[in-house]
Amino acid sequence: MWTVIYVAHQEEDAQRVQDKLNSEGFLVKVKKIGKMDDAIFELLVPECEADEAHGVINNEY
Repeated sequence: MWTVIYVAHQEEDAQRVQDKLNSEGFLVKVKKIGKMDDAIFELLVPECEADEAHGVINNEY
């Protein structure tokens, strides 16, 4: 099961966080919600990695 650990309002932010998590060895999916300018981007990781991935985000950003 996949868990949302971060929500970005810009695609560039989502990509930056995804790149960081990938470099730390996490599997990451990005899910676009909405259309064009109103879209948000959810970053998801496997549920068993959610706490660790969230910790990486908190330490980095």
